[in-house]
Amino acid sequence: MNAMKNRVQLIGNVGNDPEIKTLESGKKLAHLSIATRESYRNDKGEKVEQTEWHRVTAWDKTAEIIEKFVVKGKEVAVDGKLTHRSYDDKNGGKRYTTEVVINEILLLSK
Repeated sequence: MNAMKNRVQLIGNVGNDPEIKTLESGKKLAHLSIATRESYRNDKGEKVEQTEWHRVTAWDKTAEIIEKFVVKGKEVAVDGKLTHRSYDDKNGGKRYTTEVVINEILLLSK
């Protein structure tokens, strides 16, 4: 059961070209967004599509794979964990974000 704690799996399309950073330590960091879609029928029997956007972060080797092979529109499957963090914006205001930190990525589309 421990393997199931704080585990996120998503299949979706990349919403923008990944933002890649190389830190002073030499580590790579990738930020991207992934859109997932669900469809259901409402009370009137009409088909409704709902899109959710997920902020995704990857480090090191996974970030390098993303840098080489992932572009806007590509379909990917990711496995990772949900994290929450805060940071100070340019104006000194406190900001909060929730993101998925990827452990593994699978490239699904050509």
